[in-house]
Amino acid sequence: TVDNSRGSLFDLCGKNIIVKHCFFYELLFFFFFLTVCMTNCPTLIVTVGLPARGKTYISKKLTRYLNWIDVPTKEFNVGQYRRECVKIYKSFEFFRPDNEEGLKIRKQCALAALNDVRQFLTDEGGQVAVFDATNTTRERRETIIRFAEQNGFKVFFVESVCEDPDVIAENIVQVKLGSPDYTHCNTEEAVADFMKRIKCYENSYQPLDEELDRDLSFIKIIDVGRRYLVNRVQDHIQSRIVYYLMNIHITPRSIYLCRHGESDLNIKGRIGGDSGLSARGKEFAKALSQFIQSQNIRDLKVWTSQMKRTIQTAEALGVPYEQWKALNEIDAGVCEELMYEEIQQRYPQEFALRDQDKYRYRYPKGESYEDLVQRLEPVIMELERQENVLVICHQAVMRCLLAYFLDKTAEELPYLKCTLHTVLKLTPMAYGCKVESVCLNVDAVNTHRDRPSVRLTNTHPLSMSVSLVVKKPPRLLSLKGKCVLIVNQSGSSGCKVESVCLNVDAVNTHRDRPSVRLTNTHPLSMSVSLVVKKPPRLLSLKGKCAVSL
Repeated sequence: TVDNSRGSLFDLCGKNIIVKHCFFYELLFFFFFLTVCMTNCPTLIVTVGLPARGKTYISKKLTRYLNWIDVPTKEFNVGQYRRECVKIYKSFEFFRPDNEEGLKIRKQCALAALNDVRQFLTDEGGQVAVFDATNTTRERRETIIRFAEQNGFKVFFVESVCEDPDVIAENIVQVKLGSPDYTHCNTEEAVADFMKRIKCYENSYQPLDEELDRDLSFIKIIDVGRRYLVNRVQDHIQSRIVYYLMNIHITPRSIYLCRHGESDLNIKGRIGGDSGLSARGKEFAKALSQFIQSQNIRDLKVWTSQMKRTIQTAEALGVPYEQWKALNEIDAGVCEELMYEEIQQRYPQEFALRDQDKYRYRYPKGESYEDLVQRLEPVIMELERQENVLVICHQAVMRCLLAYFLDKTAEELPYLKCTLHTVLKLTPMAYGCKVESVCLNVDAVNTHRDRPSVRLTNTHPLSMSVSLVVKKPPRLLSLKGKCVLIVNQSGSSGCKVESVCLNVDAVNTHRDRPSVRLTNTHPLSMSVSLVVKKPPRLLSLKGKCAVSL
């Protein structure tokens, strides 16, 4: 029994918990509860490091990446909370360790940020929160750990350590001088003040230690990615975070994105397919070659899909290029090489469903934008590792790549304009990406389709269409009664399955495979497949039906 008058179990303030009666059993339940929660619960990423070490750069890139792969993530920058609390920044004196008023304000800002973290992860459906602050002392990190334990969050620390004075100086000039703290200072005054601010943190800085902090989960990034120290990665999200952080770099570079030249199917208004370039598409390929030569790009790599129109566009450049299957256009399934008008006529329900949620809608026997993002994740990882790259791709693919670099939402992604015969030059900056659009002045058809002004919230009041994507046809499993399946790995060949019946009666909810299956639910044209093990009875099929045996 918990005495609520003295503080709750998950009280942020950490008040004592009064446990009465059956202390041992309730304590055992408490630890069991925590163990269960820690298996699948929100993650709190905590940055660690001195100022000007790239913590905010890492936080913003990580937040952008996780949101792109559909993991709801939000960044909480304590410096921004401090600016809202203290409207006018005076000098580095605010950060002196003996400035009691400054310490009090900074602590209040950190607690306010943590409170917003709790609200985001518990009430707003967030899965990952990035707590961006220096967090240079063990005392502060222990406070965060207690907060996470009280709320059932996992904690993963990301520490950035850099001793290269050139990198630090460049970071100060590129990033910190543009901060609201220094809008009324000249460059020399701002640099001098910020260097003194760093000194205020150095004396109390306690970096993560391999021995003292061996029980914590963390990654230590040393000298902007020259070395890494990874400790106790606990789950899938943390492993993806580590993988991503080990691929990014800060070397200046540019990424060029463009679609293939206009294709024959583009002219006909048909989607998908694998047609070659039109006459204007070939003209664009030549113009692209001239543009790339004029840029004098050092060590440029050229990537294409495995489709004819991107390959033909790249061949005009006269340079080596790599083909990526992952860069192929979105698979439209049964709608390949159809015009939108034909899709609306033949598959009206599918057409309406796509307008309802274009990002998650999957073409029958095809892909969705959500599928495409998953397919393109290895491409993003490799792009982060590279320097100068030209990617010749397709409309849907370019939208996904552009959404990653520009931090666009899933709702915005499918409607980004990626016109033919236009090159986008992306230059990653400290906290974002600079975009330059270069039109090569070669006419082309417009393949962009605007977001519909009216979207159906339900395309049929009684039934919804569900597509199942399976790698292999599954066998039918009949689970009668209340049974528990124990699945154990059995070498590399498969899994061992044991069924344990708990001998408690229950209704049977299993439905056998139907002997007649409809392969098309369109009211005017239905294809009926018969699964026959024994000679079938006579079937009366009225209307226009095709029977395939």
